[in-house]
Amino acid sequence: MGMGPAATAARGLESLAVLCRILATLLLALMSVLIFTQVVGRNVFNVGMPWADELARFCGIGLVYLTIPLLAFRGQHVAVDMLPQLLPPQGRRALLIIAELMVLAFAAIIVVALHSFLSRAGKFATPAIGIPNYFFYAPAVIGCVLLVLAAVSRVLTLLTGPLSGPEESHQP
Repeated sequence: MGMGPAATAARGLESLAVLCRILATLLLALMSVLIFTQVVGRNVFNVGMPWADELARFCGIGLVYLTIPLLAFRGQHVAVDMLPQLLPPQGRRALLIIAELMVLAFAAIIVVALHSFLSRAGKFATPAIGIPNYFFYAPAVIGCVLLVLAAVSRVLTLLTGPLSGPEESHQP
């Protein structure tokens, strides 16, 4: 028996989220090496490395934005779920759908704002490394677009799937 379109889309999103996690892990490792190198260079060799600071900042921003879709898709963001747990299944479903729609709206607003910002600032380069802002902000754009897709997937799952217990508020 084949998978339906929603299940196929969810599987694709999960694969993208795992890829984002791998990239974020690599960025974390690179950021750690850069910060260590910068501290040693500054304190031992008296050499400033502004490029390392800028690249470490890029890595930090990137790893945060690239893990957002993974956490959202799996429902693992920090959440206060006392109220949903007190509600009957249909009330819990309605509240969780509203919460996911709010996440969707927030992510869509951020995507539009990033588009507006990058249409002006994208042509400029970062000061130390000289990479285009399009590249510097790419993880934020990718993360927020995937967050939109994850929220849509979770809303569809909540609308069509079973909801038997409070633990399901954390997994689509």
